[in-house]
Amino acid sequence: MTDTPTHFRSEIADGIATLRLDRPDRKNPLTFDSYAELRDWFRALPYRDEVKAVVFGSNGGNFCSGGDVHDIIGPLTKMSMKELLAFTRMTGDLVKAMINCQTPVIAAADGVCVGAGAIIAMASDLRVATPETKTAFLFTKVGLAGCDMGACAMLPRIIGQGRASELLYTGRSMSAEEGESWGFWNRVVARDDLEATAQDMAARIAAGPNFGHMMTKTMLNQEWSMSLEQAIEAEAQAQAICMQTEDFTRAYNAFVAKEKPVFEGD
Repeated sequence: MTDTPTHFRSEIADGIATLRLDRPDRKNPLTFDSYAELRDWFRALPYRDEVKAVVFGSNGGNFCSGGDVHDIIGPLTKMSMKELLAFTRMTGDLVKAMINCQTPVIAAADGVCVGAGAIIAMASDLRVATPETKTAFLFTKVGLAGCDMGACAMLPRIIGQGRASELLYTGRSMSAEEGESWGFWNRVVARDDLEATAQDMAARIAAGPNFGHMMTKTMLNQEWSMSLEQAIEAEAQAQAICMQTEDFTRAYNAFVAKEKPVFEGD
């Protein structure tokens, strides 16, 4: 099965949707249209049972160079405050759509991963890079604040307040080695292995208990704003719900039979 979006590439096979921005000659910048279409694609994902994992991949040796200088940055300098706020809310809506899509998202970043591209990687659940990956939150480089699309909330939770502060104040590039040691990247692999590694991670997730994965993603995000007592209670309720699934019973029966369980997501 294949998606046919207009402003990015999408292929669906074996329960895995693979997305790629498709302007490799410009290092895959985002435009107003690709922002909006990606937001709408992720918003619709909870209603697509055939997609069990998402890989947001690279194209032409690069992940994403952020907002297109000519198609976005230039026009923004001529917009009214109302128009600017509509744009910044739309970009934030992409992050919210990724967080709330109920499906694990894996970023597979090669080469340039900056600006909004770094945000897309940050908003993913798992992140894989190559030694050539350079990641930067460039917003102060263009005279803006580092607090874009949730960066000041999410990045410190991933790599720590001090490290996030340095990247967001300076806009400097984070090397793949730094990113792995800081916990931003789950793995750094050779460029030739990037695609296979991300697809293998996605396949392992797609073969798992998808309702359970949905609940895990929901809890990971909702518990940011909970007290410990609230989180423990929320997890008790979530786990009790999961115990009513057929996958839970399948896992038990497979264990008794000394077989590997085959999950069906119900």
